[in-house]
Amino acid sequence: MDRSELAPLIDHTVLGPETSLADIRQVLDDAQQYGMNACIPPYALEEVADYATDVTLATVIGFPHGQNTADVKRREGVLAWKAGADELDVVINVGRLKAGEDDVVRAELAEVVAAVPIPVKVIIETALLTDEEKHRACEAAVAADATMVKTSTGFASVDPSDQRANGEAVSGGATIDDVQLMSGYLPVKASGGVGSYDDAIAMLEAGAERIGASSGAAILEGAPE
Repeated sequence: MDRSELAPLIDHTVLGPETSLADIRQVLDDAQQYGMNACIPPYALEEVADYATDVTLATVIGFPHGQNTADVKRREGVLAWKAGADELDVVINVGRLKAGEDDVVRAELAEVVAAVPIPVKVIIETALLTDEEKHRACEAAVAADATMVKTSTGFASVDPSDQRANGEAVSGGATIDDVQLMSGYLPVKASGGVGSYDDAIAMLEAGAERIGASSGAAILEGAPE
């Protein structure tokens, strides 16, 4: 896949706690230069909505832990849409899911989906879930009529001593196995730890249809022209 084909599949992202407007404008400059989308904090939407008008703007809702109330998430989604967001990435309430409250998770997501006329991606935070929980999270996203499921916020706290059964360290970001599992439900945005062209291609070959990365420009610099 060459650079021009890959660029529209990347959400070039800046979401760190110290993110400034200058950082956001730089990401938008990069996105515009390369033909990427951008994922930015909601506080900046109104201020940059006219800065790079041909860049698709995603923002995050309930970020990063997903523990806002359903009403707050819905209101946040509506405000983000009115401020210029083209897409929303909504974090599920992992605690509710782990407690078996799947109906609550679904209803919360459905409120956001119903409140806005733009695509809603559901961040299920795979690093914190068992495979069984990942299936249930994806089922909730489908039932809520979400557009896409997303692997990670990139901010999940994972014990580095924790390991998978095969001995591999647990990652806080996207994995091939998770993308393959999730793609059986909805289109997948692989996000977290995708830092190179080879990483991005591996995720796309596993079934992802979008890549979320803070290193979007570097990924494309590694792509054939």
